[in-house]
Amino acid sequence: MLMPGPTNSRSKCCRCEQKVFMTRKRSLVSVVDDDESVRESLPDLLREFGFEVRAFSSAEEFLTSDCVDQTKCLILDIGLPGMTGPELQQELKNRRQEMPIIFITAQRDETICSRVLEQGATACLFKPFSDTALSDAVNAALE
Repeated sequence: MLMPGPTNSRSKCCRCEQKVFMTRKRSLVSVVDDDESVRESLPDLLREFGFEVRAFSSAEEFLTSDCVDQTKCLILDIGLPGMTGPELQQELKNRRQEMPIIFITAQRDETICSRVLEQGATACLFKPFSDTALSDAVNAALE
């Protein structure tokens, strides 16, 4: 039986932290990338981390899905055909559907990353990125 007092405040804290961790792991992470190999591999990796994942081939497909309101973190390619990643970022702001966004890109252009970070993105990762870099970025986005 737990007794009130300083001895057990630490136990309560650990339980709270564990609950937050578990809630975070069940969060829906949406991936928007036109590259089929990314849409297949990235969700598999995110599922290994314990997240629920949905993948979309375009910004328009994501916007018309039922996942926009449920998405807790968006992993978004910068160079999408049609509506680009930064344009989707702005559209979500216009709709007041803001969520943490992690941009991914194969373009080694620091100015693009700087611009999306200034607009509120959580991170910008250059492809190929490590599992650890992705995990760190998603966990930071969900904090």
